Amino acid sequence: MSAERDLTIALGKGRLVDQTMELLGKCGIHCEEMLDKHTRKLIFRDQKHHLRFFLAKGPDVPTYVEYGAADIGIVGKDTILEENRSVYEVLDLGFGKCRMCVCGPKEARELLNHREMIRVASKYPRIARDYFYNERQQTVDIIKLNGSVELGPIVGLSDVIVDIVETGSTLKENGLEVLEEVCPLSARVIVNQVSMQLEAERIRSLVGQMRAHL
Repeated sequence: MSAERDLTIALGKGRLVDQTMELLGKCGIHCEEMLDKHTRKLIFRDQKHHLRFFLAKGPDVPTYVEYGAADIGIVGKDTILEENRSVYEVLDLGFGKCRMCVCGPKEARELLNHREMIRVASKYPRIARDYFYNERQQTVDIIKLNGSVELGPIVGLSDVIVDIVETGSTLKENGLEVLEEVCPLSARVIVNQVSMQLEAERIRSLVGQMRAHL
């Protein structure tokens, strides 16, 4: 591959975009039109640095990176774990920090302590299954939800939930609490495995610049 080809970077849509572009700006990389909330463009270029950007739904970013449609992706650790794609995770950006937790009413703590058969609702069934089966060695019934998982224990669908927790205020307002922490989360940089070999120098240089400005 020519060193002049564009490196393609996929960014997960949402609040991580502004923080990512701010970091890249410190590295001298700018793409102002990408921050235009009204633009209908799908692909954005920084011609000076031979970079190409596009926005995608978070869960799709690891897919684009695994299949080589993007050389680099920036997305939350929760998405990386849930999608379980064959990519290299090369840098923890440190922003977008939160936690993946097991949550529920306080009485559900006893169900966890005794490793009883329980129902677990989550937007992240892979993460939930891995935690309960491999970390806790506890057999559970995983229920996939797409909306407000806090409803699960409230309406009796599940005993507990596995979900992202930032401040915990939503849990508290609904009579729930953090029972166990599954893992810490933050934004990460992932790289396509082939790109890491063919464009190693350019990718390492870019990742090194990002690391230096964290």
